[in-house]
Order: sequence, then C-alpha cells, then structure tokens
Amino acid sequence: MNIAPIIAQECNCSDLQINNVLELLQEGATIPFMARYRKEKTGSLDEVQLRDIVNRYHYLTELAKRKETVLEAIATQEKLTPKLQEQITACLDKTVLEDLYAPYKPKRRTRATIAKEKGLEPLAEWLKSSSSNTSKKISQAELEQEARKYLNPELEVNNVDEALQGAADIVAEQISDQSAIRAYLRSYLFKTGVFTSKIKKAHPEGSTKYEMYRNYQYAVRSIPSHNILALFRGEAEKILSLDIEFDLAEVLAELEYRLIETKSAALRALYRGIVADAFNRLLKPSLVREIRSDRKQYADLESIKTFEANLRNLLLAAPAGMQVTMAVDPGFRTGCKVAILGETGQFIAYQAIFPHSGQSKQEQAGETVRKLIKQHGVKLIAIGNGTASRETDRFIADVIKTLEVKPIKVIVNESGASIYSASDLGRLEFPDLDVTVRGAISIGRRLQDPLAELVKIDPKSIGVGQYQHDVDQKLLQQKLAETVESCVNYVGVNLNTASAELLKFVSGISPAIANNIVSYRNQQGKFSDRKELLKVTKLGAKTFEQCAGFLKIRDGKNILDNTAVHPESYAVVKKIAKSSAINLTEFGSASEQSNHNFSQKLSSINLQQFVTDKIGIPTLQDLLEELKKPGRDPREKFQYAEFAEGINEMRDLKVGMKLEGVVTNVVNFGAFVDIGVHQDGLVHISKLANSFVSDPNQVVKVGGIVKVTVMEINEKLKRIGLSMID
Repeated sequence: MNIAPIIAQECNCSDLQINNVLELLQEGATIPFMARYRKEKTGSLDEVQLRDIVNRYHYLTELAKRKETVLEAIATQEKLTPKLQEQITACLDKTVLEDLYAPYKPKRRTRATIAKEKGLEPLAEWLKSSSSNTSKKISQAELEQEARKYLNPELEVNNVDEALQGAADIVAEQISDQSAIRAYLRSYLFKTGVFTSKIKKAHPEGSTKYEMYRNYQYAVRSIPSHNILALFRGEAEKILSLDIEFDLAEVLAELEYRLIETKSAALRALYRGIVADAFNRLLKPSLVREIRSDRKQYADLESIKTFEANLRNLLLAAPAGMQVTMAVDPGFRTGCKVAILGETGQFIAYQAIFPHSGQSKQEQAGETVRKLIKQHGVKLIAIGNGTASRETDRFIADVIKTLEVKPIKVIVNESGASIYSASDLGRLEFPDLDVTVRGAISIGRRLQDPLAELVKIDPKSIGVGQYQHDVDQKLLQQKLAETVESCVNYVGVNLNTASAELLKFVSGISPAIANNIVSYRNQQGKFSDRKELLKVTKLGAKTFEQCAGFLKIRDGKNILDNTAVHPESYAVVKKIAKSSAINLTEFGSASEQSNHNFSQKLSSINLQQFVTDKIGIPTLQDLLEELKKPGRDPREKFQYAEFAEGINEMRDLKVGMKLEGVVTNVVNFGAFVDIGVHQDGLVHISKLANSFVSDPNQVVKVGGIVKVTVMEINEKLKRIGLSMID
C-alpha cells in the first residue's frame, strides 16, 4: 500500500510534503524540530498538522500489516477471490477490513459450527439457494422432505425440527458475517439509535449525582462526550441501567427485504425466523458493543482534547519572573510553611509560622515574615490556595501594609504540589527537607515559572481534566506527553538552570541524556556555548541537531545562543547582520531605541538574496523575527486576580455579587472558577457570553482572570452557579 498519496489527499497536502515529513520522521526528527526548523521541507506545516500526518501514517502502517495477515489467512483457505482481494486491498478502515474478514475468521465453537459437525451445511446451502429463487415454490411438505435427508441419530439429528434448526443456525451466522449487512446496520443504529438510561430502583430520587439521567434519552449520533462518560461511569457504578433503543420492526423489515426473495410461504416463514435470530442473537449484541465503543472513543478523544487545551494554557501561563520569592503553604493547626527561593528558584531558607493560633503567635508570625522579606529582598509572595489560604492571604496583606517596599502577593493554585513533595523527584531534589517544605517550594516555583515546575508533576494530578480516570489511559498519557513536549519547545529552556525533568521534554533529549546534561553542568559549571553540549556523554551530532535550537544560554559567548536561531543558521545570520551594518554583540544589552533601530533595519532587508538550496524564505523570516526580539519569552504578560475582601467562605456569598476569579478548569459544559471561597463555582456554557457558545475554550482558558456574577448558592451540595454575561 502506497501510504503517502493517501495521506496527502486526506490532509490536503502535496505528495512531496508528505514524503518529506515521513523521511524526516525516519531520520529521527521530532515534530517540534520539523515544525520550527524544517519549514522548507514540510511546506510550513504546524505541529497539529504534523501530528495528524504521523498518527495517520502509523494507523495505515498497522492496517497494511493487518491486510497482509488477512489475505494470507483467506488464501490458505483457498477462498480468496479477485473481487475480495480487491476489496481488502482498497480498504482504508480497520472496522471495514474486519467485516470483510469475518466470514473467514476462525471462530470458537458456535451453534453454527456444531451444526456443520452434524453434516447440516448442505441443507443450509439448499435453504439459501431456495430462498433466492423467486419462481420455484416450496411447500412445507417439500421442506420437511429435504430435511429428512440429513437425519442421523449418531450425530444427534433425530428429527426434521433439529435438522432445520441446525441449518438455520448456519444461515444465521452467515448472515451476521455479511459485510454489507453489518455496514447497513451499523449506520442505521448510529443514525437513528437513542441512548436511554434509568436510575435503578435501589437509588431513590435525589440520592445520587446522576439525577439528570433518571429518565434520560439522547440520540447516539449527537450525544455530548461528557454525557457519554457520565452514563458509562454511572453504569459501572451500578447506579444506571443503560441501553440503545431503535425501531426493531424497521430493522427486521429491511433485512427481510434484502435477504428473502422466495414467494414460498413455508420458506419465507422459516427465513423470517432465521433473520430475526441472526439479528437478535448475533448482530445486535455485536453492533451495540461497536456503537458503544465508537461513542466511547469519541468521548475519550473529546475529553482528552479538553484536557490538552487546559494543560497547554496552564503550562504556558505567564511567569511572574525569576525574582526572590516567599512561598507560603497555608495551614491552621500545623501552621504555615514559609520557604524563601532565590532568583534561579534555589531554596534559601525555611520557617514555620503560626498566624492562626492566637494573637501572640500571630504577632510573632508577622515579625518573622517582615524579617524574611527585608533580609532576602523578597519581590514576590506565593500563597497556596488550599486550606487556610484566604485567612493567610489576609494575614500577609496586613504585614505588607507595614512595609515601605511592598512585594506582589499572589494566590497560587497548588493542585498536585503534594504529589510532587512526596514523589521520588521531590525527595531527590530536597532529601533533607520535610514534604511540607517541598510543597511550599513547589508553590513558589510555580509563580516564578509555571512551566519549569509543572513538568515535574504527572499532568493527571494537576486537576484540569474532565472524567480523566474514565478515558483511555494509554492515549491520555500519550497526548498529555505530546502537549508538555510542545509547550516546552515552544517556550525554550534555559540550559544552565533547567532541571533534568524539564530537559527530557526538549526535542531529541532522552531522560538519560537529560541527566547527563545536569551531571556535566554540576561538574564543569555553566555552559558558555551551545557547542559545549557535544561534550555531554551520549549527546551526539543528531541529538545536537534536534535539541540545540530549543536550549538557550543567557550571558554566553554568543548572543545567538540566547535565541531560537538554530546553530546551523548562524552563518546566514552573520551575513544578514553584516549586510545591514548591525553589530550582533549589542543585542540584548542594547537600549530600547537601539533595538527599535535594529528592527527597522531588519524589516527593510531583501531576504531573497540570502536564499540557498537549504534555507528558504520561511526560515529567513523566522530568523529576522528572532533578531528583532532576542531572548524573548513567547508567553503572555503576567497578571493575577485579586479576590474580594471579606469573601472567604461560601456563607459569605450572596446572589448578585460581582467578583473576580481565576479559571481553574474548562470542560465541555462550561468553566470552573476559583473566587476565593475554597469551592470553585461553575459558569455553565450558556452563561459564558451574551452570544451562543459552542466551545468554552473559545471564550475562557485555564489560568485566565474573569469577572463573574453569583447566580446560585447551594451550601449543602457545595455548588456555586456563576455567570459571565454582562
């Protein structure tokens, strides 16, 4: 099977583009590398397009291997006709391929195989040929006479009924194996079927979270993904009974029309029973499983897409910057854990304070915080949003009021910080610190640089998914890893401060090489040049090609090492700079006015003069953009929410209140927002905007700051209804 032209047609690309992508893939190129540094070869395809191509390639490659197996199996049975071979060869869908293979696939011992063992296959073939004969009429007596020929007590065929039943079982199985019949029924059930659910009698009204599914109906083809996952979860928990309903009479009528041609009343009556048995016993269970599986796969993909989008927004959240930070993990009885972090995120000091244990302890805690802020020159204060966060926030605010130089105070989402603090990685980084201190450090680092810290935590622990435990876990893990890889390479990594956990997501770098980079850095000191990477154990020329452009060195020997310009393009950059009389050594340290002048000069360059057989206009345009803003961070400018004073618990809320909050999760049916009361509120999709919203991600994103109005408060169920409609 020639895969490239098929993918080219499906993806609306040229054969050359697809062949180049597949060639790069075979050479070991990563998708981030192809998307950024091989635009001439790929035709400037982005990461999403490249992943679609690669995924389709793997699918079609697996399909081609399966076709070989199927063709060989049918040929061995000496049943491979030219028409069947043509159908299999042209097939581009695994389900269709299995339908074509079904009649020839080895089966477990069924009613049909038992009937064949009893010698009833010739009778089944006679029934089939007779049913397709429109001119010959067969009476009941003739039918029974034919069946008597196959009576054999030794094979347990003792009477006419047993003979006809065995033959009917063979015909029913043959009907269930017909690819055209299966295709029709699959399409019919998908287009007209309806998911129906009921809550089992053991669960009275209002006693479960599945109340909306008590008497639920929704079309199979249009049911929302989150409803599918909820139904399947409710069924697994034995709270819901779930079914797919359809018009059985219409299905049987269509099957009879397709399969019964005889005008013989006796034969028609027998065949109707065979058709009904084939559908009810063999086809319906199989196809309902397929439909459920299809909808589950669809729901998994949609849920994972939502998870990916949320994770991307969280990872790409604006960093507050690498400044001296005080990180506070709040607590009541056990106190607040306070950690001081330096400008590179290094741990400097730790102190436990007890601001919620009486006036005396509070005053003591306030003095401690003031002393730490002044002693270390704290610029940022990160407060975890868990237990006692609002009370701690209020306490810190009171302390800040007494200072001349006031640090910026931010409440930080601490989801997953406890996972990191108790992990092997947490113990490896800080073997001598308590888990609570590690948690505080993680909170502080999240404020400084969310991406660098969050990659240390399993994405599933960050809390931005939807039914994440119900979806295909292998696919979820793969897609989330791809998202992390994409984000890390999009932003780039500081080679001299990055952890091994961050480095392993850089294009081309394996976990082993990431550890080797850190070991080399610890032994030899900071990298001063990208070429020095080639001295790292096991980091060869191919790995260097894949990773170098994504690893940045600040204050190194070469200013270009702090850009996304790949070393392979340094020579052409020097030519561009020389032609425009630009001194590259002045980049980064130049004044804003000078950089503006550089930018103007670069914009006037005729790029065509620098085109070669390896570097085209797309790459040259990227080089100019990098030169205009060397060392830039592509993430948005940092901003933070300010929670309303005096609104600390659900009981403080009142309907109609207008508040500021942070989006913590986006799901298909809306968005969850932290408004500072220890319980996120839900903005339903219908309340996200004045106009119709089909996809919440078009309006909000995780980490975004929004203004909401309180619409509903249910303390018993811990539910808060919010609206973003102005």
